[in-house]
Amino acid sequence: MRRSTETAKLLEVLCRHRVEFIVVGMTAGVLQGAPLSTFDLDIVYSRAGENLPRLLAALREVGAEFKHAGGRHIAPNESHLESPGHKLLETALGELDVLGTIDMNLGYQELLSDCVTLRLDGFEVRVLSLRRLIEVKERAGRPKDLAAVPVLRSTLERSEAKKNEKQ
Repeated sequence: MRRSTETAKLLEVLCRHRVEFIVVGMTAGVLQGAPLSTFDLDIVYSRAGENLPRLLAALREVGAEFKHAGGRHIAPNESHLESPGHKLLETALGELDVLGTIDMNLGYQELLSDCVTLRLDGFEVRVLSLRRLIEVKERAGRPKDLAAVPVLRSTLERSEAKKNEKQ
């Protein structure tokens, strides 16, 4: 797994720039207690209003460049961020996948109702709920996603059992 300090720093930069985003992918599971490994941070971001310039400023701060640019150093620009596609980036703090949509073309607004808010090192981040993350991983159907589903289900069951104990 990428070092948690790098992930925390990357999340802090995004929050400091007031980027509207949701943590998705395996990091969403890890942040909610799943004992899994991941090598990147995946986010779905709002493509509305002033969010694109804020995201672009955060990406510049961490030196973001496209990963698969054939040896060229190409930094994302606002027109790249306007698209719903996946922007796979390398930053000074590790890999960052900046996604306009996931799953069945669901964007930031459509995913908001399936988020939990977590407090990390003095800032808050929206994270895709375990229940929704499991659905997304199952639909993706890739071997690495399907392998994670039992661990995510177990984490969800433990989390729900703890909630029930407190009630």
